[in-house]
Amino acid sequence: MAKFVVEADGGSRGNPGPAGYGAVVIDAATGETLAERAEYLGTATNNVAEYKGLIAGLRAARELDPEATVHVRMDSKLVVEQMTGRWKVKHPDMRPLAAEAQTIFPPGRVTYEWIPRSRNKQADRLANEAMDAGKAGRQWEPKPSAVGTPPLDGERTAEAAAAVPPPVGWAADLGSPTTFVLLRHGETPLTPEKRFSGSGGADPELSEKGHWQARRCAEVLAARGSVQAVVSSPLTRCRQTAETVAARLGLDVRVEEGLREADFGAWEGLTFAEVQERYPDDLNAWLASAKAQPTGGGESFATVARRVAVTRDRLIARYAGRTVLLVTHVTPVKSLVRLALGAPPESLFRMEISAASLSAVAYYSDGNASLRLLNDTGHLRG
Repeated sequence: MAKFVVEADGGSRGNPGPAGYGAVVIDAATGETLAERAEYLGTATNNVAEYKGLIAGLRAARELDPEATVHVRMDSKLVVEQMTGRWKVKHPDMRPLAAEAQTIFPPGRVTYEWIPRSRNKQADRLANEAMDAGKAGRQWEPKPSAVGTPPLDGERTAEAAAAVPPPVGWAADLGSPTTFVLLRHGETPLTPEKRFSGSGGADPELSEKGHWQARRCAEVLAARGSVQAVVSSPLTRCRQTAETVAARLGLDVRVEEGLREADFGAWEGLTFAEVQERYPDDLNAWLASAKAQPTGGGESFATVARRVAVTRDRLIARYAGRTVLLVTHVTPVKSLVRLALGAPPESLFRMEISAASLSAVAYYSDGNASLRLLNDTGHLRG
């Protein structure tokens, strides 16, 4: 079960006066920011803005994982004490807001903590950005590095649907996109045997054929001449593939932990048939839900999607407008493609990502994405 931290704040310049809120959802395990929300509210009080920030933060957490547990941290003593039930909600403006906040997650799944304002800087910053945007007559917009992960079930709220950018090709010129060329590593001894090989078991090296595939990739990418940086999963098979390509392109390899393969738990090293025989119920659950984990505490597809989305946003910010080769694995490639298309989790089972295949996704400044290539293996023929 996912564990999130929600930090929320609200402010009013005049109380009542021009008001806004900010909220952030943080992965409790890694400390990574998963989503940011902010909005200008027009004329409102501090307390209304604080409650609105709480509601926005809880809704953002629910979009990421409706089964999660959430720990809320706010510097509003009033909101924290009222939501824990220690203080009564007396003001008529507060009652419907408190009631709404209580319905977002089931009872017992949300806890509250008061923190000093000095420890709530991110939410405070977002609230002030929203108020500044409202004063300038525009809506608050997230920075490219803070783009939130889409809802994992492929659904959108009405508010999100209204904010969907127009299809690529119909909008105004958005400048050069950030393009990720996605390269699955070359074969290892486990690849032709179709064994589960994630980040929780052995760390196999490339086979002789895998090294040959890496060299073929290096040649075709050198001929295209568009790759400006190389980023790799930390696992050996990816680093070996990336180093071969980078050497041919005259580039260095940057290792990114978020690009590692899923942890398949007790299934590591087994074939699909072996898992089906030994763990039939766990396998069926895994195939039916993106939130199900492999036997023994591996990673669910939902967990991998959140990790990959955070990594995607960080790399888009770092390499804005450039073409970057990401050397990674089947699940991260499929996750990036799925998120770019806004497709549901079950689409992961309808993609083929071959060893040493190339895919590509372009990301635009308006938040839109365009799938350019999928599972190209033409460079491996002949």
